[in-house]
Parts: sequence; C-alpha cells; structure tokens
Amino acid sequence: MTGSLRWRLLAGTLVWVALTLAGTAWGLVALFRDHVTQQWQAQLTMQLDALSGSIDWTNGRLVVGALPEARFTQPLSGWYWQIDELGTVPKAGLARSRSLWDETLALPASPGAGDRLLHLRDAQGGALLALARTLQLPEDDAPPLVVAVAADETLIAEPIARFTRLLLFALAVLAAGLLLAVWLQLRLLLAPLALLRQRLAAVRTGDASALQGRFPREVAPLVDEFNHVLGENADMVRRARAQAGNLAHAVNTPLTILANAAGEQDTPLARLVREQAEAARRQVDWHLARARASAAVRATGLATPVLEPLQALLRTMARLHAERGVSFELAPGAQDENFRGEAQDLYEMLGNLIDNAGKWARTRVRVDTHREGGQLVFTIDDDGPGIPEAERERMFERGAQLSDTNGGAGLGLDIVRTLAQTYGGRIEALASPLGGLRMRLVLPASA
Repeated sequence: MTGSLRWRLLAGTLVWVALTLAGTAWGLVALFRDHVTQQWQAQLTMQLDALSGSIDWTNGRLVVGALPEARFTQPLSGWYWQIDELGTVPKAGLARSRSLWDETLALPASPGAGDRLLHLRDAQGGALLALARTLQLPEDDAPPLVVAVAADETLIAEPIARFTRLLLFALAVLAAGLLLAVWLQLRLLLAPLALLRQRLAAVRTGDASALQGRFPREVAPLVDEFNHVLGENADMVRRARAQAGNLAHAVNTPLTILANAAGEQDTPLARLVREQAEAARRQVDWHLARARASAAVRATGLATPVLEPLQALLRTMARLHAERGVSFELAPGAQDENFRGEAQDLYEMLGNLIDNAGKWARTRVRVDTHREGGQLVFTIDDDGPGIPEAERERMFERGAQLSDTNGGAGLGLDIVRTLAQTYGGRIEALASPLGGLRMRLVLPASA
C-alpha cells in the first residue's frame, strides 16, 4: 500500500468514510431512540392522566370508569394499568386492566412525588416501560393510591430496530456510492500519471524523442522539465558524437599521410611505418565505433529498419566475393523490423559478420532476421569448414586470428561484440545447418 498512491488514497478515504458513516449511524439511531422514547412517555403520561381522572372512591370502594384506550381490555395486548393501595398494609393490584388477565405488576411501595418512569417485568419476564404516580383522592376515607400505566418495551424496540435496519441499508448504499465515486475520481486523477508513464516508456525504448501528449496544468510543468532534460541530453550526445568523429578524422588524416609517404619506399623503416599507421587507424576505428555506440545508447527515438541495410550489404558482399562464386541470400522469412540504434553501427556489425562468413564460405551465405519479444535476432550461416566448439569463444578476443589464410587483423569480431554489448545485446557462434558456422547476433528492437 505504501508503494501505490491509488491504494493509499483509497484506503484513507475508506477509513474516513467508515468512521464518518459509523458516527452518523450511531448519532441518528440515538436521536431516533430518544425521540421514540419521548413519544411513548408522552403517551404514557396521557393514559396515566386519563386513568387518574377516571378513578372515584364511592362508599369505601374504588371505582374506575371506562378508558378510551381499547387495548387495556385486550388480554396481554402490551398495554396495562394497575392501581395499588398504600397504607400500613399495602394492597397490590387493588384494581387492574383486563389486559393483565390474572397477572399483577410489582409496583414500588411509594414511587415518590410526581410521575416516575419505571422499568418492570411482567409474569413472562417481558420488559415493560411504566409511568407511576401517587394519587390522593379528595374523599376523607380514601387511602393513598399508586397509579401506574405500562407498555411492552418491544412496542418501542420494534420501530427503533426497523429504523436502524433501514438506516444501515441506506448508509451502506451511500458508502458504496461514495467509494465508487472516489475510485472513479482516482482513475481520472491518476490517468495523466499513467499516460506519463507510457510516454516515458516510449522514450526509454527509443520510440519517441520527447514526452508527447496533453497533460493537466499540474503535470505539464513536470513534462516540460522532462523534455528540457531530454533535449539537453540529446544535444550532449550529438556533440559527443561529432567530437569523436572530428577527433577520428584529425587522427586519420596524418596517419594516411604517413602511410602514403612510407608507401613510396620499400625500406624496413617504411614497412614499419606503414604497419604501425595501419594498426593505429584500426585502433582509431575501433574506439570510434565504441564511442559512437555508447552515445547512440543514450540517444532517444532511434529506429533503423533492418531489411534495407541487409539487402545493401548482401549486394556489396556479392560483388566483393564475386571471384570465388559465393552467393549471398536473404532468408525468405526475414522480417522487416526496426533496430533501436544507429544505422552506421548496424552496418558495422552486419558488415563484419557477413564479410567474415563470405571469406570462409565455400559457395553460400544465408542471412535471416526475426523478432523475439523486444529483441532482434540476426543469423548469418555459411557452408564453410566451421570452427571447433572449443575455439568459438576465442575467436571474439581482440586481435585473435584462428587462421592466417584469409588475413585480417582480428579486430572485426571484437568490434561486433563490443558494439552489441554496448547496445545491451550479444553475439555467439554456433554450428550452422549449412554445415559451417552460424553467427547469432541479438540486438534491441524498436517498436
């Protein structure tokens, strides 16, 4: 959760909504319970007043007139009244409603002055809410009385429970709606960040040179800063590549002059100068290729089609090895994909590999390319004598020459491996289905 803004905001909102709705539910239920209780107390007071007004003491007997509440006459209806006589020998149940049937409520001996709210139990153990008062009739011989009216508390609890269920259902629906709204808002809020991530991925993979798209005002300054940094990085890479090229040109020119001057003579010193000038030129070319590839890796928006360079190289190699009758062919299933790098570096790597295959092939060289996930795989097969498996790794070492038959300085394959590794790829030697050697070059692909 700490790693996700979406879940962090959603969890915080969920906790806040839960606490708020729980407090709201508790408050509303408490208010409704108080309201219902007050309503019932008002009804009990009204019924107690009616009962007190209907009591009369005639000829030493208690007489209770008719009451308007019909539930007092229905057995166990939940509404009850009872009158007890106070005195030296209290008389419980001096008079009671027909709804009590043969039960008697346990009223206090003296409820005190004024009306008193009581919680009683009936014979079945049911809870009753009662209102009792002490009443003294005006007749001289009338004893003090305790008058009480009671109602079953389930009549009060049922509407409270019904209200609580409806309230909880409504709050649950409200909570679901709020969470859905928050989730939608988070999707809309974080959508620009998802777009920014996609655009950054496109820059990283070389499919774009800058962050493109429309972003909110809050995100736009960040995008502008990113693009500014990307632009400065691209300018720095271009300057580095230009400086490397200028340096190579500045070094190659005097080397060429030295080699040409030494070529006019055939003395040991002239031969030594020619050899060292050629070795220095190869070193400059090798380091220039490495510097150029390192700069290209840091560049963005690179996408070089591979079929066109391959076809051009195959035509060139066919002319170069025409005297030996070697045919150079492109596999029928070769795919036209994009290499995430410089075209010059692609020419450098494929040219060295195809030329090396042409030197060792007897009659045929076949080149194929296809995509595997985010990588391009090039295979260069020849029908030559091949190389023993124990020596295949040594052939990539700088300056290594497994045979002096075809000449060379042993730098071509080392340059290929260096360039491939700089781009995050690799090169390996395998047995070819044509009978000779297969060179398998893996490079990053561009969308």
